[in-house]
Amino acid sequence: MENGQNTGQRWGILYCPKVGMWRRRKQWLRIQRALDSRRVAYDFVQCESSGSVERLVRMLINNGYKTIVVAGGDSALNDAANCLMEVEKQVRDTVALGVIPNGAVNDFARFWGFRENDVEQTVDWLVCHRERKIDVGCIRFTDRQGRRCHRYFLNCVNVGLLADVMNLRRQARKLLGSKTLSFLVSLLLMVFHRLDYRMRLRINGNEVDRRVMTLCVGNGPGYGQTPNAVPYNGQLDVSVVYHPGVVQLLGGMWLLVTGRFLNHRCVHPYRTREVAVREAKHAFVSVDGRLVSMPDGEYKIGVEQEVINFLIPE
Repeated sequence: MENGQNTGQRWGILYCPKVGMWRRRKQWLRIQRALDSRRVAYDFVQCESSGSVERLVRMLINNGYKTIVVAGGDSALNDAANCLMEVEKQVRDTVALGVIPNGAVNDFARFWGFRENDVEQTVDWLVCHRERKIDVGCIRFTDRQGRRCHRYFLNCVNVGLLADVMNLRRQARKLLGSKTLSFLVSLLLMVFHRLDYRMRLRINGNEVDRRVMTLCVGNGPGYGQTPNAVPYNGQLDVSVVYHPGVVQLLGGMWLLVTGRFLNHRCVHPYRTREVAVREAKHAFVSVDGRLVSMPDGEYKIGVEQEVINFLIPE
């Protein structure tokens, strides 16, 4: 990495490789060829763990880089956005965040039209440097240790079933090692697990007090659960899913896969600036696909409008 005044003209590339040494090198070489063929001036850093993304993004910002591109998935992009939100606004406004999709899940990149299998097209769009101010969501809560916490998100917050699946998957992976096997085992365990949670919610003045299977609050497409959400209207889309029967559950999964999730009779959609979760006992919470500490008591999910410069396609 270079130091000095020239870093403002160079891109800082944060490469977040997938598992597998051969694939790591192969994908990076493809990205490198695309950058070099377009004569992009850049410096490259590689993260070795999920916990290092925010540290490396902060390092790039402190060294004067004005264009920071994350070659990674939704979780890495979430870490980068959280790092940007923690710096002073006058600094954040000078930085543009871009993405080259390279993760297990690339939902936010896909929303804009970026595709993992078309690195060359992605780099062509990034070179055009078309910026758009985007919104970020934020969940604010107190954890079980009494600490006041917050976490920003680009895509969505899930409360309930889907976050619970992620928790089971994490526990199974510790025992089994394999990501695929742990995912299959976690789905199997859900057959014997709770499928709904007592929740009390306040949305646009409406009170929801009943058993809910899952709550998705989306600043973006929410992995298909908030398909109409866009990260630039100052609003959050909310899907409250009541507990369906087995046949309805299977039908809901099909509608989710085919992009018609909101058509399911057990899905109740809202659009709002804030959701107050007054009670959701024992319900896990995930932010952009990653579990966060279990909240203690009431917590709120809101949106901050047009706070990050994001590079979008031409």
